[in-house]
Amino acid sequence: MNGRMLTTPISAALVRGALDLEDTERGVLPHRLPARARQQIPDGQLAMAEAQPSGVRLVFRSTATLVELDVLATKRVFAGAPPRPDGVYELLVDGRLAGRASVTDGDTITVDLATGTARHQPGPVRTLRFDGLAGHEKNVEIWLPHNETTQLVALRTDASVHSVQSPGGETWLHHGSSISQGSNAATPTGIWPATAAAIAGKELVNLGFGGSALLDPFTARAMRDTAADFISLKIGINVVNADLLRLRAFGPAVHGFLDTIREGHPATPLLVVSPLYCPIHEHTPGPGEFDPEALREGKVRFRATGDPAETAAGKLTLTVIRDELARIVKERSDPHLRYLDGLELYGEADHAELPLPDHLHPDAATHRLIGERFARLAFDAS
Repeated sequence: MNGRMLTTPISAALVRGALDLEDTERGVLPHRLPARARQQIPDGQLAMAEAQPSGVRLVFRSTATLVELDVLATKRVFAGAPPRPDGVYELLVDGRLAGRASVTDGDTITVDLATGTARHQPGPVRTLRFDGLAGHEKNVEIWLPHNETTQLVALRTDASVHSVQSPGGETWLHHGSSISQGSNAATPTGIWPATAAAIAGKELVNLGFGGSALLDPFTARAMRDTAADFISLKIGINVVNADLLRLRAFGPAVHGFLDTIREGHPATPLLVVSPLYCPIHEHTPGPGEFDPEALREGKVRFRATGDPAETAAGKLTLTVIRDELARIVKERSDPHLRYLDGLELYGEADHAELPLPDHLHPDAATHRLIGERFARLAFDAS
């Protein structure tokens, strides 16, 4: 190479896993919900989660031995809580890990959990550099952080870049909670949906939104309008810990969500997945909250604040939701609809061996376990 770097515009032809790309004053911001859905988002939690590029990656072919990506990360600081780890960017060459990198600064949003206020501080663009790559023609993927908003500013290489014209496998469209987004996973390819997709050879579109798998109609419409060969829907934990629905409303909301998806995917295989095992909410309704005692110790843990006796009045627990989802799937008599009990992915025995560190989210090893099991149970059976 002569040392001359080529700049390639970042466009939809190079980005996988995003439903929309927003041009901003400073770069290209991937979104996991389309613009119409974003106009209907009712809270900052979902707005934050959908702009965090879980499962989003740049994909191209090139003989480049050097790749540089300029990014503007958004760091979130929670007052009184331990510092969050920097987001990780992973480089894959022909499907194999070839490098990891992070940036330590960028825009900063400081959130005060006690007052609900947030303060924004602009920061610098930083450059990720991956060098020493083999000079043959190859598929290159750069997976963006699953838990850190990232604007893509510039892509430079020492050889020309070509878009990959067709995906490498069937498209799998998934929706779920922060567990699906990747909370407590260490890397973007280590979140359980990415693990399952890699094992099964699927092209992942991950609509896992932290705190926001709440049967929102605009999310159902986004799924309806997104091309997919296989769809999965993991429902339950956010419905309980947000304490937004009672039993009377839950069933019709699930039916409505499924009906909307079916408008665009009448015969696409669709898998409904019930909650993983989570002791704090198995028999105790929400709402859930940060454990204040843990925060005083500089740790993050969650707890349930509901009263188990309130289930008689229609409050939801994970055990109630599992029974309801199994009933709904059975009663719909849809030959392309299946139910998967989340306890088969992570159950009580697994919790004894691999407990949830913050009482809510699995760690990196457990993400791997869940992904392996999902690949076998969801895709081998189909």
